[in-house]
Amino acid sequence: MTAGELNHGPPDLADQTVVVIGASAGIGLETARQVRAEGGRVVMVGRNAERLEQAARELDPLATAAFDVADTERLRRFFQELPGPVDHVMVTAGAPSYTPLEDLDLAAAPREFGERLAVTLAVALCSRDQVRAGGTLLFMGGTGGRRPGVGLTVVSALTAALPALVANLALELAPIRVNLIAAGFVDTPLSAALLGDRLEARREDLRARLPIRRVVGPADVAALAVHIMRNEALTGATYDIDGGQQLLPH
Repeated sequence: MTAGELNHGPPDLADQTVVVIGASAGIGLETARQVRAEGGRVVMVGRNAERLEQAARELDPLATAAFDVADTERLRRFFQELPGPVDHVMVTAGAPSYTPLEDLDLAAAPREFGERLAVTLAVALCSRDQVRAGGTLLFMGGTGGRRPGVGLTVVSALTAALPALVANLALELAPIRVNLIAAGFVDTPLSAALLGDRLEARREDLRARLPIRRVVGPADVAALAVHIMRNEALTGATYDIDGGQQLLPH
């Protein structure tokens, strides 16, 4: 190994273009911030046009697009209409469903499960001609569904399915890299909406019990996302970030 090889580290994101789907809040918005801080360009996608416009005022993106990523035709058109190739695509859109079996809507549950997998496949198919070789497709999953529990039926199935899907996509789409971030509780507006008046109690419990003695925030996950984009040796893998939440007893 030469001295040059020893000194060669992952490239920064200067002059690279990152598409963030789910960029109007939470992990997606923080990732867009960190990409911009590294000198990268961002294309921001969100379902809510008003929130997306507000987020865009802060970051001066290359472009914005407001649509539902589950709309496959609109997603295909979005990638076809990009002004040029992109380096990375990150998808944070979507929310987990924690519904006990007795309350499960049999029509909605298969749709929710299938839609999440279909969106992952659709992004892979629609973006593959636009992402440069060595670039990244990066998806979000979770760690909370790895243990059985009441209300985790659909989430657990998705938790098991997404790593397998991502690993196969990494082979199918090579040399584009495909990876998955599996997060535990992250203190985002989505978490606040899901927990309501139980949010602060959840924060306090995690601060007391997590090995890191604090709650994981969007900036933590965004930093991992940027690292995965930069490190061109990473593909086909799932990267956990939950502050040690999986290690705790029920």
